[in-house]
Amino acid sequence: MPFSAVDAISPAFHHTRRQLFQPFRFGQWVRLALVGLLAGELSGGSCNAPNISNFNVPRHPGTEHFLAPGFAGIDPALYVGLIAVIVIAAFVLGIVFMYISSVMRFILFDSVLTKECHIREGWSQRQGPGWRFFLWKLLYTLVTMGALIVVVGIPAGTAFALGWFNKPKEHVVPLVLAGIAVFFVVIILVVAMAVVYVLTKDFVIPQMALENIGALEAWNRLWPMMTAEKGGYAGYVGMKIALALGAAIILGIIGFIFALIILIPVGGIAFAAVIAAKSAGIGWTVYTITLAVVAGCVLLAIFLSVSALISVPAIVFFPAYSIYFFAARYPALRAVLYPAPPAPAAPQIPPVTTPPPIEPPPIPPDPEPIG
Repeated sequence: MPFSAVDAISPAFHHTRRQLFQPFRFGQWVRLALVGLLAGELSGGSCNAPNISNFNVPRHPGTEHFLAPGFAGIDPALYVGLIAVIVIAAFVLGIVFMYISSVMRFILFDSVLTKECHIREGWSQRQGPGWRFFLWKLLYTLVTMGALIVVVGIPAGTAFALGWFNKPKEHVVPLVLAGIAVFFVVIILVVAMAVVYVLTKDFVIPQMALENIGALEAWNRLWPMMTAEKGGYAGYVGMKIALALGAAIILGIIGFIFALIILIPVGGIAFAAVIAAKSAGIGWTVYTITLAVVAGCVLLAIFLSVSALISVPAIVFFPAYSIYFFAARYPALRAVLYPAPPAPAAPQIPPVTTPPPIEPPPIPPDPEPIG
């Protein structure tokens, strides 16, 4: 009977327990949390922004906008330049983090496969595969965005050309039907691209890591495996979704408890600061907004760090699950995961030595004559 997606659960749990708790090493736990966070293995949560609608700021006479005095007299071109800098910086940071996550994906694979996490050594050794995976991710992102633009843009352009947006009340039925159709097509496209990415990081990364090949070549090898065993891989995707939902629920409950522990005192301090600012007549200025952004970034970093530390068992389990499933179908991975025991040494036979020839005893000398 072939090794199924259900069969891979037990060895993955056993692998996770041995790596994390036999013995427990806090340093490795922290390194795995960092690698998992940067590799994108950590499922992100959401947090609600604080309600600042009741934080009144001074108004300028004769205007209806809430504008703090700190913004008065500033050239609007400065705002445009600031927004442009923020957009460009966000784009550059996104590209940098995409490259870092590409290399970290291989470090995570090595860490789970060998049960040892070494970030510095992995970073120096995995630059080549990481760069190739980074290029694939850029192509994947462009294709996904292009497909979404086509799926949404063509119906929108058609509706605009037909004049449906000019008199929407006269075209309610076609607009609703087209909107429903576009919605379901977008959902199907997003799910399909998500499955492609999951299969890439689970089954393409091992090939790239072990054979030093590109992502497209690895996909050319993976596709015949999947078409020859459609049920097995479909079962893997379904089982992984179920396991991911279960892990998300458990980790979400734990994360919510820790978030309350962190946010209650922080929220109390923030509330006291807002009340103190209102009492002092301080409004939203460049300085107060900068301070709020810095404080929010610090709080977000703390929240992500705690979430990563909590999620380390899942960070190890899911790569281990894909490794044990794929090892049954990929000989190169199976050879590393289940190394052959060393051949027994041949018994040492002492060399045969021939004894030296027996020499006759020496003949005593003749006695001397008497007299």
